[in-house]
Amino acid sequence: MTTNKQTIYYTLTDEAPSLATCSLLPIVRTFTKAAGINVKITDISLAGRILAAFPDYLSEDQQVKDGLAFLGELTQDPDANIIKLPNISASVPQLTACIAELQGQGYKLPDFPQDPQNDEEKAINERYSKILGSAVNPVLREGNSDRRAPKAVKNFARKFPHSMGKWSMASRTHADYMRGGDFYSKEQSFTMPTEGDVRIEFVDADGKVTLKKKLHLEAGEIMDSMCMSVKALRDFLEATMNDAKEDGVLWSLHVKATMMKVSHPIVFGHAVTVYYKEVFEKWGELFDELGVNPKNGLIDVYDKVETLPRSKREEIHRDILATYEHRPHMAMVDSYKGITNLHVPSDVIVDASMPAMIRNGGKMWGGDGKPADCKAVMPESTYAKIYQEMINFCKTNGAFDPTTMGTVPNVGLMAKKAEEYGSHDKTYELEEAGTMRVVDTKGNVLMSHDVEKGDIWRACQTKDEPVRDWVKLAVTRARQSDTPAIFWLDRNRPHDIELIKKVNCYLQEHDLEGLDIRINTYEEAIRRSMERMLRGRDTISVTGNVLRDYLTDLFPIMELGTSAKMLSIVPMLKGGGMYETGAGGSAPKHVQQVIEENHLRWDSLGEFLALAVSLEDMGIKQDNKRAAVLAKCLDEATEKLLDNNKSPSRKVGELDNRGSHFYLGMYWAQAVAAQTEDPELAADLADFAKALTDNEDKIIGELSDDQGHPVKEVEFGYYHAKRDVIKDIMRPSKTLNAILADANS
Repeated sequence: MTTNKQTIYYTLTDEAPSLATCSLLPIVRTFTKAAGINVKITDISLAGRILAAFPDYLSEDQQVKDGLAFLGELTQDPDANIIKLPNISASVPQLTACIAELQGQGYKLPDFPQDPQNDEEKAINERYSKILGSAVNPVLREGNSDRRAPKAVKNFARKFPHSMGKWSMASRTHADYMRGGDFYSKEQSFTMPTEGDVRIEFVDADGKVTLKKKLHLEAGEIMDSMCMSVKALRDFLEATMNDAKEDGVLWSLHVKATMMKVSHPIVFGHAVTVYYKEVFEKWGELFDELGVNPKNGLIDVYDKVETLPRSKREEIHRDILATYEHRPHMAMVDSYKGITNLHVPSDVIVDASMPAMIRNGGKMWGGDGKPADCKAVMPESTYAKIYQEMINFCKTNGAFDPTTMGTVPNVGLMAKKAEEYGSHDKTYELEEAGTMRVVDTKGNVLMSHDVEKGDIWRACQTKDEPVRDWVKLAVTRARQSDTPAIFWLDRNRPHDIELIKKVNCYLQEHDLEGLDIRINTYEEAIRRSMERMLRGRDTISVTGNVLRDYLTDLFPIMELGTSAKMLSIVPMLKGGGMYETGAGGSAPKHVQQVIEENHLRWDSLGEFLALAVSLEDMGIKQDNKRAAVLAKCLDEATEKLLDNNKSPSRKVGELDNRGSHFYLGMYWAQAVAAQTEDPELAADLADFAKALTDNEDKIIGELSDDQGHPVKEVEFGYYHAKRDVIKDIMRPSKTLNAILADANS
């Protein structure tokens, strides 16, 4: 019988975190071995998930284990202990690029048919679609979220504050969003009184009913439906562009196309065709022949027209450039290369891009390479107002001060796919006008929307058990930290009205004496949180799933300069635990620097923090006293690393990710050797600590000497790297390798 006791499952993901794992894991295993803990790698990378989805296309030696499915099953085990690193939430361009790379490596995978024409292509499309967007998180997040800034990280930010852009009362930067016709304005919601089935149906103009999906709902489960008018969307986008042009500010679109993988790519595509409307009007038929898909961004136009004769290609390029003469200046992803916010849908993600803009004094980069005020366009109004509230606050009070500001930890509702991002399997782009509705088994219409061709309709579910657990977690965190907690719930929003009923009910199950727990609208909640934060006071935000994702970037980027330094704990409903390594993304630009300069600036602080809590949990649940000692010593090492400024530098030739890992290992070993709680453990690692300490200069010299030259991408691949080559790149110190080998012999 297999057991998951004394085992930590460490995820292999993508890009910068994947590179860092090759350097960090040998150090980690040296310590966990001393506590009888096995650290196992589980591959949930984009490439790994693609290969796992198509075993029938691969030879036997190419087939891989489905790591995501394995971890999904593991979440139901009370002994589960998972450390989850950031992974790619793939957009279509990323998916197709990964497929092409794998095909080039000899894997006979099918192409991704974006517009399937037959049953075979539809089946292939369905398999690939399960990999797009936030495919990983709904599977693994079988618990609610507890995210906060660790004390050591918060103290470091106060001692060594990150830069904050200056705000001016005269700033013209603002957020803009739809005032009607969007999802928020058309949301409907109900709570299922008893367990039963419902059907999602489309009724055409002639009354013909088409079954879209059949769902089984639990008693007490909340279901929502909403739709966005494509006409209202396009009118709104046109109006924002005209306003930005008239006001002389940058126009910038902020959506979440990687997570809202059905609805937001559609919105993004409309933004592309509205901004470049003359180009699409003139060349629309040709673009259709070439298979141009505006949902993939302007880059898809450039890629597809490459097959045309030079004269035709240059004419299209000239027409694109001519657009900029009468459209507003657009915010840029890369001013030097001319990459706009509409080039690739995965380049500008609202939860990261908006906080970065606010931190930069309300400015984004223009085509001239200079920062400028902007109109931040977020078509869906549901959460857009929180950004405008922070912009208003900063205009009035100036930039936040990291040396004195308080913190806003988060308790997020996300278990069992609660309020799942974009509800991918229940989102439809309507092919004709009619009615979308939800009906029960008796034919009663529970929700209904009149829709036009091209409108976006989606439904979402939230089960009762996660809500009750969410309330419990919020009360527990408020009690443990003696901190006020605010449930961010809009009493005018149908979904939140249903949640408020449950929250008020489940709060009665707990002792609330002495606690400050309240329910506020989003605007009320962010104002109160910012006012307290300005005075150095802390406030717990208790939110739904999407808002959890937004706030755990927004506040940390103000407080810490990055969201990657957050401690992210997911207590599983079944008793296990998952420890996420911050919210910093998979950092493709970091990989580019490795390729060009062999310098990795990825900061593994999130991994250090997650590992410490993972070990602490192992100590409690598995009665592993050595694990508890290692956890305490790792916290000491992390704080020392921060105080001694041993985090990775952005500049080649200075300390990078590999050097930071060395110092973490050295400080950790020193702390273990010095502790008296477990003298035997101290003796076991004393020689290891001495070897690292005695060879510090030599090891750092070897790590530094290896930098400053290109690492050819073709040597290891990008999405599906050759692990032996990566290990050579990420472990260049012969001295450190020898010390690790000796300690593990």
